[in-house]
Amino acid sequence: MAKPGQLKPIPSFAPEQGRAPDPARPLCGVDEAGRGPWAGPVVAAAVILDPARLPSGIDDSKALNEARREALFAALQDAAEIGIGAASVAEIAQHNILGASLLAMRRAVLALPRRPGFALIDGKHCPKGLPCDSAALVDGDALSLSIAAASIIAKVVRDRAMRKLHLRYPAYAWEKNKGYGTKAHQDGLSVAGATPHHRLSFAPLAPWRP
Repeated sequence: MAKPGQLKPIPSFAPEQGRAPDPARPLCGVDEAGRGPWAGPVVAAAVILDPARLPSGIDDSKALNEARREALFAALQDAAEIGIGAASVAEIAQHNILGASLLAMRRAVLALPRRPGFALIDGKHCPKGLPCDSAALVDGDALSLSIAAASIIAKVVRDRAMRKLHLRYPAYAWEKNKGYGTKAHQDGLSVAGATPHHRLSFAPLAPWRP
């Protein structure tokens, strides 16, 4: 993340260089979406990019608007190998949000069509039990093209899931806030109470715990 007065970094393949020398087992970038919301799963993606078919404009999902994320999501289906993993609300309560995020990341790597030679993980921690070596990269979604692509995939998959949940639970405006604790979400909780998809282990939701 750029500091005040600094230019925003542009994701590149520089962090990937030299980490997976076997072409048959290339590097994957891994990121998650949904650590902060009050409802819904945490979703992770693992992405092996094909440099020869790389879509232009890949960036940290937070730097892109929804339309651009959706367009890149579609383009990446033909330009990358993708694995998706998730951890449920129950698993978030059991493992805490960090542990659940790492669990989702591990599942995403294991869901790839082939075993990678290296996993480059966004953040400070690497999941246990990966089928390859790995390294954590702070602000990786702003630095690494592979992680940035994973951030887009994870964000779009999770946002779509929250829009579907909104159709069943319209009181919370999840189609707009995606489960974050906005005023509309809080108003919905005040009127309709909590659902099975709320993260009651989170401190702000303590009033709705059974």
